Amino acid sequence: MSAGKTAAEKERAFGADGAVTSGADVVPALEARALTLSWDGETTVVDHISLVVDAGEVVCLVGRSGCGKTTILHALSGLTQPLSGQVLLHGQDVTGAPGHVSYMLQKDLLLPSRRIIDNVCLPLLLAGVPRARARAEAEPLFERFGLAGTEEKWPAELSGGMRQRAAFMRTYLMGADVTLLDEPFSALDAITRVEVRHWFCEMARDLGLSALVITHDVDEAVSMAGRVYVLTGSPSEGVPSHIAGEVQVDHGAAGEGDFALTQEFLAAKRAVLSLLG
Repeated sequence: MSAGKTAAEKERAFGADGAVTSGADVVPALEARALTLSWDGETTVVDHISLVVDAGEVVCLVGRSGCGKTTILHALSGLTQPLSGQVLLHGQDVTGAPGHVSYMLQKDLLLPSRRIIDNVCLPLLLAGVPRARARAEAEPLFERFGLAGTEEKWPAELSGGMRQRAAFMRTYLMGADVTLLDEPFSALDAITRVEVRHWFCEMARDLGLSALVITHDVDEAVSMAGRVYVLTGSPSEGVPSHIAGEVQVDHGAAGEGDFALTQEFLAAKRAVLSLLG
C-alpha cells in the first residue's frame, strides 16, 4: 500500500500536463488528464485533477460531501464540458462527448409503472431495439445478476438490494465496458449495503468491467477498490478541490477471510483518513 501519490508509482507517472509519461505501454480504460471543472462556467470547483482506471479495475474516488465528486463524474461521462483538460477512453479523446460510458446514479430510478424486465431493458429500447428482442437479450442475465424470478414483478415488490441489482443490470445493458457509479449503495441499510457491495465487486470481476465509484464512505472505498483517490477541498468556501493523493490497497492479504478485519485494511483506512485531513 502507498499513499500521497497521484498515480501508481511503480507503473506510471504524470507529467506537468497530466499525461502519462513513464511506465509500461498500458493504455488506461479511462483517463482524466489535468481536468479543471466549474459549476457555472467561470468559478473553479475542481482544479487540475488527473486519474486513471485500468481495464478490469475498480477504483474509488473518496471525498466529503460537496467537494465536487459528482461534478467529476459529469465531466467523465461527457455530460459537461471542462474548463480545461481531457477525458480519454481507451486512449481516444471523448471530452464533452456523452454516450461512451455507462453511468449508474445514486438512486435506482426504476420506473414504478414498468415491470422489472422492462426497466432493465430501457437502454436497449431507447437505442431502438424492438421490445421483444430487448426482453430476449435481457432474460438470460436475470439468473446471473441474482434476480431470477423477478422479471415480471413491479419495482415496489423488490427489496432495496434487489432494486440496486436491477439498476446495475440496466447500467450493464448500456453496453459500455467502463462504468461510473455515483454513491450507488448509499440508500441501502448498512447490512444490505455490505452484501450488495460485495456482490457488485464479484460481478465487476466476472464481467471484466472497469469501474470508477465515488463515495464519501472511507470503509466502502477501501473495501471495494485496489486504488483509492482522495479528493479534498471546499468549493463552497472558495477552495477548489484537488486530488490529495492515492492509496493502493492489497486485498490479497485477507485470503479467504474478511478483509475488513486485517491490518492491511486498517492501514489503508488510516492513509485515506490522513489524506482527507
